[in-house]
Amino acid sequence: MKIAQFYDDDKIRLGLIRPEGLVSMDFNGDMIDFINMRELPEVKDRPIPINSVKLAPPVSRPSKIIAIGLNYKDHADESKGKLPEVPLIFAKFPNSITGPASEIVWDESVTKKVDFEAELAVVIGKETYNCTEAEAISCVFGYTCANDVSARDLQFGDGQWVRGKSLDTFCPIGPWIVTPDELGDPHSLRIQCFLNGWKMQDSNTGLIIFKVSALISFFSRHFTLMPGDIILTGTPHGVGAFREPPVYMKNGDEVSVEIEGIGRLTNTCRSVN
Repeated sequence: MKIAQFYDDDKIRLGLIRPEGLVSMDFNGDMIDFINMRELPEVKDRPIPINSVKLAPPVSRPSKIIAIGLNYKDHADESKGKLPEVPLIFAKFPNSITGPASEIVWDESVTKKVDFEAELAVVIGKETYNCTEAEAISCVFGYTCANDVSARDLQFGDGQWVRGKSLDTFCPIGPWIVTPDELGDPHSLRIQCFLNGWKMQDSNTGLIIFKVSALISFFSRHFTLMPGDIILTGTPHGVGAFREPPVYMKNGDEVSVEIEGIGRLTNTCRSVN
């Protein structure tokens, strides 16, 4: 199942993504309400062409966004970072969430080095504490694309990553959530990032060091995961900061994250002075 949030005037509604288009659900609530309900509402409306609706972030009010650093060996190598022995955790604040076709916006007086990071995102499906790796996959509601947008000058200047990762609009996610029964193995997917049509990252989620089940189990031993929480599983090589010369996003750029079996998340960039 592919399920999206979309805007109906100022209200967020849910819809199923089908080959013929988006079919809205007869449901009064958002994605987290739907996850907690665990029952598929009636679908009454006719399909709407996807390009005629404005998609919202597939989760718009997570209690937390947990991100992982250096979770692909090739990215650790390009950044000259030491491979972590346990998951390297940082947070992105919920204010950083934005949706498909929305703008990534930054103030040039705050940052001038804004980078892209294509990532597989996991959406938690139930309250989870102290679960084993064997139990962890049953805690997943679904998967989506994410761009871990990063202000590198803030990230590297601070000595910790939260500020540089949590600016408003710095966590685009979407275009929808794909449930595990439809996606299959989350560790066999091609993952790519394009900047103005140029391929910048091209890898496979099979190269992730700490797999989804290991991450969920590790987190849950330290804090409770809630329905709708988002886990960003790390980015592969090819980010802008470690290219020669570095490549940073600029005003008017278009950036896309594409993951096999999920879809394509595209955003435009706008810098302000």
